Amino acid sequence: MSAVRTRLLFALPLALIGTLVLIGWIGLKHNPSRVPSPLIGKPAPVFSLPRLRHPALRLTERVFRGRPTLFNVWASWCVTCVAEHRVLMSLAGRGVRIIGLDYQDHRRAALAFLHRYGNPYRAIAYDPRGISAMNWGVYGTPETFVLGPHGVIRGKIIGPLTRRVVRRRLLPLLRRLSSSRARA
Repeated sequence: MSAVRTRLLFALPLALIGTLVLIGWIGLKHNPSRVPSPLIGKPAPVFSLPRLRHPALRLTERVFRGRPTLFNVWASWCVTCVAEHRVLMSLAGRGVRIIGLDYQDHRRAALAFLHRYGNPYRAIAYDPRGISAMNWGVYGTPETFVLGPHGVIRGKIIGPLTRRVVRRRLLPLLRRLSSSRARA
């Protein structure tokens, strides 16, 4: 076997391993909660869904008008939604307006969840098949959108809201939206 061929036999696997290590390293630096949404800066998608508690009543995108609002996508089967729920209750207690979207869930299970953990939501849309959530670009639960007072999407947080996320990302954005509303 020639010396060149021997070197290639050793170099090829090393190059392949090096490429895989580089791809893994880049992937570790990528934060999935920072996936940009193409909806940022656009009005909330049009929807008309039954309310969770009162199915005969409908909830539409008009619910976002008037003041900054969080639109939280959750489900009773979502383990991280349980952990996030304490943060949502705290935000609601501070006067933050939160609208919920119960995603691919059973109505009874969702109502039991709210009975057990409390209800931070001003209103909850019920999307049992997840069709409306697709229009929002929802990957899963939990996800939270921040909407300005005119119903325009200003931010998206993928994953659970934690105290750190609230302190570093959410509250500063809500303050900016509230102060811009006061100047308008």
